[in-house]
Amino acid sequence: MKHPVNVILIEDNPEYRYAIELSLKNDPAITLSKQFGTAELALRELEPSGSSLQSPDLILLDLNLPGMSGHETIPWLKEYTPKTKIIVLTQSDKDTDVIKALKLGASGYLLKSALIENIQAAILNVMQGGGALDPKVIPTVLEKMERHTDTDAPDVSLTPREHEILSLLAEGLQKKEIATDLAIGLETVNTHIKNTYQKLDVVNAPAAISKAYQTGILKAK
Repeated sequence: MKHPVNVILIEDNPEYRYAIELSLKNDPAITLSKQFGTAELALRELEPSGSSLQSPDLILLDLNLPGMSGHETIPWLKEYTPKTKIIVLTQSDKDTDVIKALKLGASGYLLKSALIENIQAAILNVMQGGGALDPKVIPTVLEKMERHTDTDAPDVSLTPREHEILSLLAEGLQKKEIATDLAIGLETVNTHIKNTYQKLDVVNAPAAISKAYQTGILKAK
């Protein structure tokens, strides 16, 4: 990325907002440009006809907000600023919350217990076309997708390496970690992931993992 990722935070807890601000302050790859305590305030600023606020590259979104919830907010964010990526950052590890957020279009789902370096890595990974799932919610996603396996889904043929990399993505590994683990270059990993997305007809890692379990390409361990 040639310029810092422009991030806004929608979070009602001022102490947590400050903690995120402080943590990202000295990160040259990420700029926290705006913070909002409610979804309504954020949407008012992001509405195309309502403000001159530049569309962010990525939004960190809490679910449990006063007024509009995070789930209610995602469709409006997708309408107002469709190119913006969304990572849910919340305390909730409920399976219904996780699955609903991903189905609505979130590119990632992290818990507030995540280390700041993991949040930073997730932001950069999502901006590079990947996904971000907190390790604590991955079993929830896998179990849910196993229950809803689509037996009538079209057959998708992945190469052994593509399958291997997709499995590692499902385990929560980032692209750099996969490259190190498999002793291959990062560009090679990116190429395999891109090909996998094309074959599965998806745009990000959560969607790829979801579809892989729905079609039986991956199976819960």
